[in-house]
Amino acid sequence: MAATTIDLGTPKILARIEDGIGWITFNQPEKRNAISLAMWEAVAAAAERFAMDPSLRVVVMHGAGGKAFASGADISEFDKVRDSAEAEARYSATSSMARKRLEALEKPLIAMIQGFCIGGGCATALVADIRVSAEDGRFGIPAAKLGVAYAYHSLRRLVALVGPAIAKEIMFTGRQLDAAEALRVGLVNRVVPAGELESVTTELAQAIARNAPLSIRASKEAIEQIAGDPARVNTERFEAMYRACFDSADYAEGRAAFMAKRPPIFTGR
Repeated sequence: MAATTIDLGTPKILARIEDGIGWITFNQPEKRNAISLAMWEAVAAAAERFAMDPSLRVVVMHGAGGKAFASGADISEFDKVRDSAEAEARYSATSSMARKRLEALEKPLIAMIQGFCIGGGCATALVADIRVSAEDGRFGIPAAKLGVAYAYHSLRRLVALVGPAIAKEIMFTGRQLDAAEALRVGLVNRVVPAGELESVTTELAQAIARNAPLSIRASKEAIEQIAGDPARVNTERFEAMYRACFDSADYAEGRAAFMAKRPPIFTGR
């Protein structure tokens, strides 16, 4: 099936849909994919477009150039778009909206990471449901070295993954973790050779795409509620998703395929 390319108004964020998988590419390799204000706006637009597409089963985000997933904010813009508390509030609102759109995807989100995954880039990777890193992955949050604070929402996700003690070490020191240490502390799910990163991630995405979308959606919702902010727990929302699975055509297809010893063909209905 031919890929569908989505025009986001900037060449620095690329988006395409291919075989039920949506791809978001941070495309500023000359700056290690540092994320500008316009790029955040494009990420939000891509996530919104992907959310509305019923044929899309899973989303993968990654960085172009092989040197970085994303190295944080584009510091060259700071004198224009982050030169005061008021300007910072506007910038933060835009980047926060992009991450919220990614979080709002009811489809699995995978971060495919090679090279630097730093600061705001790391915060974006934390939004993903699954993180797959190449062996050259480098992770860090240098807020303490810049005199800035890291957003509460991003810190909550960091603590949920690595626990409070490791989160404090990461934030207090601002040091970088290599891929092996990131795997050990729970920051990433898998570490693979750089030459295998795309194939392994694509195979993972394809495996997810073959499974029942309503079942995955219910699991994602429940796990987010269990691991997330207790104030945002909505058991009625999950129960509705739970019931929908058992009333679905996909459940009937899953049973029929199991009895016939054939792969199921799920439609998301």
